[in-house]
Parts: sequence; C-alpha cells; structure tokens
Amino acid sequence: MQPVLEGVKVLDFGRYVAGPYCAMLLGELGADVIRIEKRRGGEDRFLCPLNAESEEDEDAVGAIYLQLNRNKRCLTLNPMKPAARPVLEKLIATADVVVANLPDTVLEKMGIDYPSLCRIKPDIILTKVSAYGSQGPYRDKVGFDGTGQAMSGAMHLSGYGNEPMRTYVAWVDNSTAISAAFGTVSALLAREKTGKGQVVECSLLHTALAMNADALIEQATIQLDRKAVGNRSAKGSPSDAVCCSDGKWVMIQIQGPAMFQRWATLVGKPWLVDDPRFRNDMTRADHGAELSEHLKEWCAGKTSAEIMALLEENGMPCAPIYSPQEALDDPQVQQGGFFFEGYCDAIGQNLPLVRAPVRFSDMDTDIRSMAPALGEHTDSILTELGFGDAERQALREERIV
Repeated sequence: MQPVLEGVKVLDFGRYVAGPYCAMLLGELGADVIRIEKRRGGEDRFLCPLNAESEEDEDAVGAIYLQLNRNKRCLTLNPMKPAARPVLEKLIATADVVVANLPDTVLEKMGIDYPSLCRIKPDIILTKVSAYGSQGPYRDKVGFDGTGQAMSGAMHLSGYGNEPMRTYVAWVDNSTAISAAFGTVSALLAREKTGKGQVVECSLLHTALAMNADALIEQATIQLDRKAVGNRSAKGSPSDAVCCSDGKWVMIQIQGPAMFQRWATLVGKPWLVDDPRFRNDMTRADHGAELSEHLKEWCAGKTSAEIMALLEENGMPCAPIYSPQEALDDPQVQQGGFFFEGYCDAIGQNLPLVRAPVRFSDMDTDIRSMAPALGEHTDSILTELGFGDAERQALREERIV
C-alpha cells in the first residue's frame, strides 16, 4: 500500500523539537515536507554537533537536526522581507498543512497566521505549537520542554525530594510533537469529509499536564501532597533501581497482587502477602521504602544476570539500566528494527536514526532521505513554483533566499 499521506504537502516552519518532529512524522507517512529555514540556518540545525567542536562552527550539523528532519526538502527564505511575499504566497497556495511552533505574534508578522493563510488557501490546515496555549494569561510567553516539566508538577515528583529534578529526555517536546501529528492527520481526515481546513493547536504545558494527569486528579480530589520518591513508584512496590554485586544496576517493577505474591515467595518472605500494609498496589507504594529494603537484601550478593534470570523465570519485569552505548549494543535494540542506518555526507559515516515509533502491517513508512543540507532544495522548489533563472538570482541578490 502506498504511503497514506502521499500527495499531501507540508510547510515546516518548526524549530527545535516539537514542530520539526511533528512534520517529520508526517513525512514518514509519505507527505512532501518542505522545511523553511533561515538563510544562515535555524538554531536547531547545530545543537549537539557531530562534526565540529562547537555549534558556532558554520559547518556544524547536530544530532537533533539529523533525527528530526529526514524525509524533508530545505528551502531558505526570509519571510519577514516584503520581497519574499510572492514566494511565500505561492508556497501556501500549493500546501495542505503549515506546521509552526512560533508565538501567534510572530505568525502574524510572517503572514502565516490562520486568517492570512486562508486568504490564499481556504482549506489549509495550520498546526501550531506554543508553550502555554492561545488562552489564558501566559499565551504570549515563550517556553521550552523544561518549563512544561516544571509547571505540570512532574519535576516536583521527580528526584529524591531534596531538589526538583527534570528528566534528560525532552518528553514534553516529543510528546507534544506526536500529539500535533495525530491532530494534523485527524484534521486531514476531517477535511476529506467537510472540505474545510482548521487550526490544530498543541502546547507544551497541555501535554505535560496530560502526562501527569493522574497525579493532578489525585491532588485535586484527596490532597495527598505527594513528594518525590526517587526510583520508586507511587503506584506499586517493590519498584526500584538496585545495584548488583557486579556493580551493574537493574530496574525491577512488581505490580499487581499475583506478581507480588510470586515475588514474596521468590525472595523467601511469603508472609509479606498477609501484612495489611501490603494488601494492594497503592498501600505497597505507600510503604515502598520498606519493600525496597527487602528487595535490595535479596539482590545483595547476586549479579545482574542472576537477578534478571530469576525474575524472568517467574514472570517479573526487570531490565538493565544502560548507558547510551550499552543501549546501542543491546541485541534487542540491534535486531528489533528500531533503527535506520543512513549515510550522512556531512559526517562521513552511517548514522543510526530511530524510526517513527509505530509500525503498520500493510502500509509503507520509511526514511526516504537524510536531513537536507541548508538550502539544498531552494532552486528546485522555486522552479516548481514557477520562478525562472533570473528571478531566482534576484531573490538571492536581495537576500530573500
């Protein structure tokens, strides 16, 4: 089956993670995605540089850019200049979707706010991502992944209670991008039925609140005022990271009454099942510190391999805590089909790009091209839009493209 979004054109005005990742996911489904980038390159192009000592190097190409911008073409354009308007209008006239994670005021200045888009293409879809959403007193503020983690209560509940802790992984940015892609596909389906476009709106704060919703509902209802418990869980126990006799760490999670009973028998303490403090998952979590001590006592003197083998035999989840290199070396990671090995000219070697985290049994999705060089497709895109040689040269001389 051909890619489901084949024939759909997306203009990607995104930056950093949420916008570019959303557009990348649409590209993975077959859309023709054009990344609109500053003439000197967007900031996200250079983060985590792989081929230079710092992101200030003009030839730097970063890991984030390479992961989030495959299956795209790149057009350099300065849409703030009046002379860029003919290019922008022709782009919009041929597009189905515009993706932008920029403040509304910036969208208006660029002429890609929804009313401006609709004057050119009435059925267009605008997918926009902001820090706090278009309603409320913070609608004009800027923010990043960390601000979403901070304001959702997630950082307060992470770490060990002596200091709020954000996660290294930008889960707010990435989850927002996935939601935005889901919303965009839904809007395209709705347009097939109604003939109308619409605005798809996502925000980092909304995403972070959604991911932490159970804690917020619990607090609003019974005011538990939970505190951070490190690697333990607030929803079951024992659940903790344990250091083994060989110096390696493993993550163990016991959940549900049947599994807890098997675990108590395995560690030689079956009477724990009858202790009223451990009668269900939530009460076990409330007394998680004590159960973690039982867990660590059982693990003492055992290697990580021995612990994982015993737990696996008894149907209990346990996983090694890996460094990034160890994750890359794991046989399941290597053989699970999660990566696409693509050659990057700028780096001069193959790179392991992580595929979109979804598979279909009867639909093609693939990485058709690596992330483009800056302005790699400017001439070909302008030619498609009807700009001749002299016009393209004039746009370059005026520093429009």
